[in-house]
Amino acid sequence: MIRSNKKALTVTLSIITVLALLCAACVIYLADYYRADEGAIAVFSAEENVSASTLEGGHIVFEPQNATTGFIFYPGGKVDHNAYQPLMAALAREGVLCVLIKMPFRLAVLDANAAQGIREQYPEIKGWYIGGHSLGGSMAASYLAKHTSEYRGLILLGAYATADLSGTDLDVLSVYGSEDRVMNREKYAKNKSNLPADFTEIIINGGCHAYFGMYGAQAGDGTPSISNHEQIAITVESIMKLLA
Repeated sequence: MIRSNKKALTVTLSIITVLALLCAACVIYLADYYRADEGAIAVFSAEENVSASTLEGGHIVFEPQNATTGFIFYPGGKVDHNAYQPLMAALAREGVLCVLIKMPFRLAVLDANAAQGIREQYPEIKGWYIGGHSLGGSMAASYLAKHTSEYRGLILLGAYATADLSGTDLDVLSVYGSEDRVMNREKYAKNKSNLPADFTEIIINGGCHAYFGMYGAQAGDGTPSISNHEQIAITVESIMKLLA
């Protein structure tokens, strides 16, 4: 009986140890993320005639006057959502209401349905688009696949859709940098078939994976030959052409 109790105790302690190690590993993994460049954002994101507010859950809304088009944006994996404020503010300056989603633990995969209920808060918006950067773009596409009648299109930045949207009439834009070394090119090419045949692809010459936001260099990325500001400006121009 004593030996059985000792064995049970040993097993229990082993399980507790393993769980503790797993929890510690998760904490370390989630605490290691790309932080927004607050200095760059403070300078770049100031826009006239655009109001910024925060929704329940921490989502940030950039609202221009008299907007009729809306864009819901999912940030990249393990990236502070604030890093995309310059991109959202620049689009809002062009007249697009932008909702920048704050994901749990900065991972869109943990809440692919984050866009649910946002459209209803802005009944004045007549046409909605959804999209995101990297992992965020893939999760936005997955959400869109179940809500195609509610949106006009999808915008992918350094991302690809694993969900099949090929049979829809959605407007789809895919933008990535020529120096992007983070996005898996083989998977990108393979998953092109999930998009409508007439989707638009823009390759930013000299652009990289990280420069859709402002959070510095990303591990494994290529070396850009254009500035962060330039890549964001080209991205905004490309998006506005799609929306027009």
